[in-house]
Amino acid sequence: MPDYEKMLDQLRHGEIAFIRIEKEDFLEFRKVLISQSDFKHFRGAAFHHGLTIYTYTEEPSK
Repeated sequence: MPDYEKMLDQLRHGEIAFIRIEKEDFLEFRKVLISQSDFKHFRGAAFHHGLTIYTYTEEPSK
């Protein structure tokens, strides 16, 4: 399993531009994502075949 904590930290600090999550990995990733204190800053965009691309924003979602 990928180290989602590390990936989210890299995204948060601008070391990577986005995280690509495939449909079959979404539930495991989501468990880690929602445990983040700043999880509302992570924005996911859904694409065909269950692909989701996450980016980090300065403003939290509402």
